Amino acid sequence: MVPVRLLLARLGRGALDLLLPPHCLTCDAPVTAPGQLCAACFERISFIVAPCCARCGLPFSDFGGDSVNGLCPACTAAPPPWEQACAAFRYDDYSRRLILPLKYADRTDLADALAPMMAHAGAALLARADLLVPVPLHRRRLLARRYNQAVLLARALARPTGLPLLSDALVRTRATMPLASLGASARAEALRGAFAVRPGREAALAGRRVLLIDDILTSGATCGACAEALRGAGATGVDVLVAARVPDPRLHGRLSAAT
Repeated sequence: MVPVRLLLARLGRGALDLLLPPHCLTCDAPVTAPGQLCAACFERISFIVAPCCARCGLPFSDFGGDSVNGLCPACTAAPPPWEQACAAFRYDDYSRRLILPLKYADRTDLADALAPMMAHAGAALLARADLLVPVPLHRRRLLARRYNQAVLLARALARPTGLPLLSDALVRTRATMPLASLGASARAEALRGAFAVRPGREAALAGRRVLLIDDILTSGATCGACAEALRGAGATGVDVLVAARVPDPRLHGRLSAAT
């Protein structure tokens, strides 16, 4: 027998849907339930599929497939300080409509829509992870934005997987300059020493395999600095799972203006 509370909740949602029918997350098309994309918008997402660089997750098509042992030229020359990175889709004109409102426009509901796509793409990384850790914001940026989109994504991944979430494992020790106009090496220099493990969290990280969560991966400088801090605290391994992948500026010579 359905509990009265659950029955009332279903009736309430049904009445609300009659008054305010749910719409697609990125357009006005009707959908069957809140938080969904319509079929046309879903088809516009450029999902990343194999083959990809075994280290940074960049599709082979982005670098002509010229790989060594499954690695892109950039990772062959300078392997990042994590084991494997994975992204659900490419960062392009359409996916900006999912990422940027989450990041800058209080569309926190988009985290719940993005998490299943990330979970599908990163199923192997989630299966071997012991712990989820989001990339932190500096306290001034967090105060201005009021939330960290990486924490929202990590929380939405933790619920269905049952993985522990350590949302405050890392701290951003100093504010950094805007990174959008910087090349890969300048990004890495700007972020050197900008992340640390929060005092008292070392024991929770030691001997654990960490899955680092963020919204976008570009050059990997941010995730790389976080991975180094986690490994320094005793994490046995670090993987990276993000929603979107920007073409790697280490291969293209200059940075996309995405972030």
